[in-house]
Amino acid sequence: MSVKNNKLKIGISIGDPNGIGIEVILKTLQNKEILDFFTPVIFASTKLLSYQKNIFGLNSIYFQGIFKAEEAIPGKINVVNLWKENVSISFGNSTEESAKIAKNSLLAAVDALKQGSVNVLVTAPLNWESMQTQGLNFLNHTEYLENTLKEKAHLLLENNDLRIAFATFNTPISKVSELLSKELIKKQIKALHTTLIQDFCIEKPKIAVLGLNPHAGENGLLGKEEINCIEPAVKESFDRGILSFGPYSADSFFSPSIYTSFDGILAMYHDQGLIPFKTLAYEYGVNFTGGLSVVHTEPNHGTAYSIAGQGIADAKSFEQAIFDAIKIYKTRREYVKLKSNALQKTKIEGIDITVDEDLPEEGEV
Repeated sequence: MSVKNNKLKIGISIGDPNGIGIEVILKTLQNKEILDFFTPVIFASTKLLSYQKNIFGLNSIYFQGIFKAEEAIPGKINVVNLWKENVSISFGNSTEESAKIAKNSLLAAVDALKQGSVNVLVTAPLNWESMQTQGLNFLNHTEYLENTLKEKAHLLLENNDLRIAFATFNTPISKVSELLSKELIKKQIKALHTTLIQDFCIEKPKIAVLGLNPHAGENGLLGKEEINCIEPAVKESFDRGILSFGPYSADSFFSPSIYTSFDGILAMYHDQGLIPFKTLAYEYGVNFTGGLSVVHTEPNHGTAYSIAGQGIADAKSFEQAIFDAIKIYKTRREYVKLKSNALQKTKIEGIDITVDEDLPEEGEV
């Protein structure tokens, strides 16, 4: 098999067709040279994509209509035709029809991923409130994939060396404190640690854990969560061989001289991680679903109804999501191969693989 025919198949769901999803997909694929790196497989219909390509003046794009992902042709923009009917587009509005289209695209793409017909999944933004009307009672792709694949997952925001995971995510701020526990934070530290090793090729990742309260609780003056659960979780994780440090005060942590010293960051709640991430990496930021047996990424933005249909959406984050998915897939494949070889060698030679981590002193950064 030639290298050309051995390119990864990227399964792409279109998200809400009344948002900017299709626009950023088409803008990403309009450069024909990008097809040298992967084979796109979009789950939608050629009619819908052709309609929107004409709206945005992307006339150099041509589609290869297919009936299933296995038929995808390298060098072509493959579209698995899920329906033949014309659809009504109302840019900037969430409608029952657009929700149904988004759902059908997502379900078909995930099914192809589960069957191995595509190598990775990259999803365009959809409206999860409208998904509730379609029976998908989830708040994001990570929750949906976790439930569908029956695997534990966690969300990781990533851009180059900035990687942020969460103890809690889509949780009302009034409920964050009651959800936090030592065991939850330990679990999330461990999940982040594993992801950094197998998906980002970081042998001994250093993880910073943020505090919940102002000034990380100020030794209990501004809250007890740091003392009762965050500090013990960090210490116990460290004692088990994970280079975890903190808790750090979130208000000063994201200065370049501090956050760049760490390979991963665990935030306690949604805005604590999202605000600095979107400030530092908005154009190229990517959401990655860690912990799964498959690879899923998405751009770090939503449907952007307010600019939908105007042709001004920035495709950088979606394009980055594709290339990050490819990189993570290949990194994980290499990790699995190396781990398998090491275990096989151990069985054959009876080697003692106990590792002396040579860990720093507690609190050392």
